Amino acid sequence: MTANARLGWVKLYEQIGDAGVVCRRCGISRPTLRKWCRRYQAEGEAGLRDRSRRPLRSPQRRVFEREEQLILQLRRDRKLCIKRLRIELIRLHRLKLSIDTIHKVLVRHGENRLKRPRLQRKKGTKRYSRPVPGDRVQMNVCKIANGLYQFTAIDDCSRYQVVAVHPRRSAKYTLAFLDQVVEEMPFSIQRIQTDRGQEFFAYKVQDQLRAWSIKFRPIKARFPHLNGKVERVQRTALEEFWPTVELTDPQLETKLAEWQHFYNWSRPHDSLGGLAPIDRLCERLHDAPLGEQIAAAYDPDGEFVQPRDWATRHRP
Repeated sequence: MTANARLGWVKLYEQIGDAGVVCRRCGISRPTLRKWCRRYQAEGEAGLRDRSRRPLRSPQRRVFEREEQLILQLRRDRKLCIKRLRIELIRLHRLKLSIDTIHKVLVRHGENRLKRPRLQRKKGTKRYSRPVPGDRVQMNVCKIANGLYQFTAIDDCSRYQVVAVHPRRSAKYTLAFLDQVVEEMPFSIQRIQTDRGQEFFAYKVQDQLRAWSIKFRPIKARFPHLNGKVERVQRTALEEFWPTVELTDPQLETKLAEWQHFYNWSRPHDSLGGLAPIDRLCERLHDAPLGEQIAAAYDPDGEFVQPRDWATRHRP
């Protein structure tokens, strides 16, 4: 039925005012007349046009050749699992496909199995998480290329991260990154946990942490798994962000900031049950202490300058 015919029904009803007569004359039912009268009153003649009946979700949605090529290229070049493929298609191409659809494409082209060794967790290790945001923030530095280092900080509770790039791993750039972390983390920080890198043990760095009433807690030497969350998020960046950019790109810092925002606000996290870090942060933020409470509980006499070789000199 055309929009002009529906307009005739509505006009006839406005002239006669009797729905029964209009329905008998036009051969339509009362609910049909009522529907088009309501649409006409709400939207005018535009409301009388046909609307798309396409479902919001279609399990039989056809994947076009271009989309298939994007899926296969990501799979072959970066060896991503299906969940990561879906995330990268959304982030890089604004393409939303279900996991089942992606799996069907991979099966059709014989790419449904990844040929890489499966890492096994050591017996006796358990996944843990601090109770409130800011209780412990893990920090580390990762070399990307000569003259390019990624500084990363991640909250133990919410997995909210802050990242930056600097030309060297030194106390100077560690202080600059700490300023960024304190400014961008949406909560007060109680502890900073690092490995035993020399850039973290500089006197200026430890003095700044004491000035902010933040406890410095380096892990034991040769125990990198104690800093496992920041190690893992650095690997995620190496797998998902760095292959998508050119190291000489003048917009590299801007793209890194966009990646940080995507990770914190949109990217689902397996250890958070599929939530993004911002979702977990909103759940737990009301339990986090304020900066004044942290400063009041901080004991400067109990915090001393830690030498980098402390673990070596006290090894049994």
